[in-house]
Formats: sequence, C-alpha cells, structure tokens
Amino acid sequence: MSQDNKNKAVLILIKPDGLKKSLTGNILTRLSETKLEIVAAKMVRVSRELAEEHYRHLRDKPFFPELIKYIQGELHNRRKVMALIYWGEDAIRKCRAIAGSTNPEEAEPTTIRGSYGRILTTGLYENVIHVSSDEKEAEREIKLWFRPDEIIVDLYPTKEVVEKECKHKVWL
Repeated sequence: MSQDNKNKAVLILIKPDGLKKSLTGNILTRLSETKLEIVAAKMVRVSRELAEEHYRHLRDKPFFPELIKYIQGELHNRRKVMALIYWGEDAIRKCRAIAGSTNPEEAEPTTIRGSYGRILTTGLYENVIHVSSDEKEAEREIKLWFRPDEIIVDLYPTKEVVEKECKHKVWL
C-alpha cells in the first residue's frame, strides 16, 4: 500500500438488519460527520463464499454459521448489504468512533450501534454496520468486496489483465 493511502480507506457494510429497518439514510448521515469521501458504493447480494471469506477470522466460533446467515440476509429476509468505501485522513478511526463498539450493549448510546444495534437471544450481535478494524483488514476487505474499476481513486497497486472465457451478464 502506498504511504499516501495509509489509513485512508475503510470498508463499511450496512448489514441486512440496517437495510430492513430503513436505517441507510440515518447511518449515512452519521458517517457524513467524518467529512470523509465515499469513493465506492454498491448493493451486494452476499454469496456464501463471500460471507465465509469476509468472516474467516471467526470460522472457529460457535456462532459462525448464524453469522453467515445474518450477513447473507437469511435472518431478515433482506438478501443484500450496502458496501461502501470511505476515504480520507484517519478513515478507520473516525468511522469506528461513529459506529461504536461491536457489542451494541457496550456501544455508547450516541453511536450507530448504540442507537440501532441489539443482541439476539442466541448471542449474535445485530449491529447494523461493519467497519474495518485496521489497515490490513481494510485492504483485505476492500479487495474482497470491490474490483479496482469500481473505486474512483487508486487505493492499491493494480495491473491490467486480459481474461479469456470470462462470462458475465450484459444488457439486452
């Protein structure tokens, strides 16, 4: 990662419970307090593979299967998340401060998770938003959720490749 972009990019996911509760506008308004720039945004239907890779560090936890169902939207019948990249000085720290503690009961009431999160009886945190924890995770997650051409700034080194037999949908 170039020194220029050090600690400047963070992945934000508005999770299915946040979408189901129509909190997108509220969350984006709160995040606008950071004065950071949105450099990528999209709605994503989360595949099992994407979910498992995103949460691979929690693979051995007893709640992992439920967590995968949660991020895929199975628990809320909302099979999508909004993925965003916020960019600017100290992005991770600023966004994590507004998001609040991962555990909604430990989050300050004025934070996003403190305002809108809850803990299910199973112990799963429904905390409406994901924010990358550090630079290394931010880079890993951004590269997992976005292709370079979906981001309006050059965050990380890229190369051009020509792919043969690449099948994708096009408009009729």
